[in-house]
Amino acid sequence: MFVTAQQLEQQMPDATHLLSDEPEMESSLHYMQLLILVTSLEWLWRDQNDFFIGADITIYFSRQQLKNRQFRSPHFFLVKDTEKRPRTSWVVWEEDGRYPDLIIELLSNSTAKVDRNLKKSFYENSFHPPEYFWFSPESLEFAGLKLVGNQYQEIVANQEGYLWSEVLDLYLGVANSKLRYFTSEGELVPTPEEAAIKIQKEARTAQNQAIEVERQLTAEREKSQLLAARLLSLGVDPDSLR
Repeated sequence: MFVTAQQLEQQMPDATHLLSDEPEMESSLHYMQLLILVTSLEWLWRDQNDFFIGADITIYFSRQQLKNRQFRSPHFFLVKDTEKRPRTSWVVWEEDGRYPDLIIELLSNSTAKVDRNLKKSFYENSFHPPEYFWFSPESLEFAGLKLVGNQYQEIVANQEGYLWSEVLDLYLGVANSKLRYFTSEGELVPTPEEAAIKIQKEARTAQNQAIEVERQLTAEREKSQLLAARLLSLGVDPDSLR
């Protein structure tokens, strides 16, 4: 039976009041990890306005979901080619039917089994995100899957243990017990704070180099002046030697 756009809209709940309905983060380790994932990607893509990062907010995708509340949202998800603006939740039917392009779950002792199995199957069969990763801030367990046809296949790590993300065009890998982004050349993608520190260090290095050059120039001038004075004392005009 043909369903008009108006009828479809009537079947869906009012999205204007759908706020995120997520539990607190499991620990400070999980909070800091999520912060790194969000801020470093925001920094790298700071000149782009065509993506949305969801950080521990609910994805609403059907009327039935609102009734049974069986599944909550990922800790981190990315939607590309969409308007970059603040959202209190991701409402699929208000976003042209768009689902996440990439999902990252942060494992904990209480959720690890669900994330590896039940959520994996749910995402694979319902959301169909091209890539799904999970990482434990506690045990450092890390894995990644990509959708091949209708099934997930494991992403093979490179020599450094990094997993390539086609969605991000970046590697994901563990460094200093944190899940981080790396460029195709293996360079760490910094957080805004790390980038600011690097800029400050480079500025101090450049300033110190400029001071050293000025010191050397001053020493050379003083040396030339002493030599000229010595020549004059011997009755030799320094200009005649040039």
